[in-house]
Amino acid sequence: MEFMEFIESIKGKQVYIQTHNFPDPDALGSAYGLSKFLEHFGISSILCYDGKIDKLSTRKILDIFHIDIRSSEQLTDMVEESPIILVDSQKQAGNITDFIGDEVAVIDHHPTFVPISYQYKDIRMTGSCCTIVSEYFQKYNIEPDTSVATALLYGLKMDTNHFTRSVTELDIRMYTFLYPYADDSILRELYSNTLEFSDLSAFSAVFQTIRVFDSIGIAYIPFSCPDALIAMTSDFILSLEGVQFVVVYSKRELEWKFSVRSEDDKLDAGRIVYQALSDIGSGGGHAAMAGGLVPIEVIREMGPHADHKICNLFLETAKKYGDKP
Repeated sequence: MEFMEFIESIKGKQVYIQTHNFPDPDALGSAYGLSKFLEHFGISSILCYDGKIDKLSTRKILDIFHIDIRSSEQLTDMVEESPIILVDSQKQAGNITDFIGDEVAVIDHHPTFVPISYQYKDIRMTGSCCTIVSEYFQKYNIEPDTSVATALLYGLKMDTNHFTRSVTELDIRMYTFLYPYADDSILRELYSNTLEFSDLSAFSAVFQTIRVFDSIGIAYIPFSCPDALIAMTSDFILSLEGVQFVVVYSKRELEWKFSVRSEDDKLDAGRIVYQALSDIGSGGGHAAMAGGLVPIEVIREMGPHADHKICNLFLETAKKYGDKP
């Protein structure tokens, strides 16, 4: 189904736009931008997610752009026939809850590990999902307002790590398209004060638990913390000299959550986390950045040496991709 055919098919319906669990700036920017794009065609939408939004930088996005996004507990009106558009994730990707509604479309920039049929699908290997949504505005000659352009631009820059990670020509073109409409002062506000004092405990934990095997760094945080914070600690470890592949995980009450980063062309983060956790959990993502999780029930079955076993799973899987330990 072509895009405009899909747009026509959802007119008059209550549409839901679902991000991955614990949404980051790219997921929020994509969902917000898509909702405003749909408004131009008379389509109302409800943004939704599962998990928590408890990271300072993410809460700032919601406050600054006045984004109304509902948690799973607030989706009391969703029924089986409710059309859901997935953004920045895919069904059965391991980082998104299967809501009761009907996932009719997906807009994403991650590799597909579990093929699913949708009415409309736009999956492209760009640096950010915001890039894909931005192109809709350009392609259909719809001028984004300041809030939309700024949110999309911020999500684009954050997911590409300021154009240093997984950047494509389309990312650059969409930055050029969005920049004249964006608000520099809002961008500066979003970039500043992104850490809270309580976040320092996660960095402290990583400093104490990190182990380096050749160029592979593995660390854990022995308590629950947000996805975005786990990702920040893994990015930090990747900045260490000699470290080219990083695994950081947080020990949450219901699961262990993983953030994986790679600067080694031989070590595809998405494929490695997918294979390493395939028998005990789920995972996937890009070659440079990925994530995964393992349910706590499985962790308990692994016994007191779960950390050691998971470490070996990643090292053994990485060894298949390159000359690693």
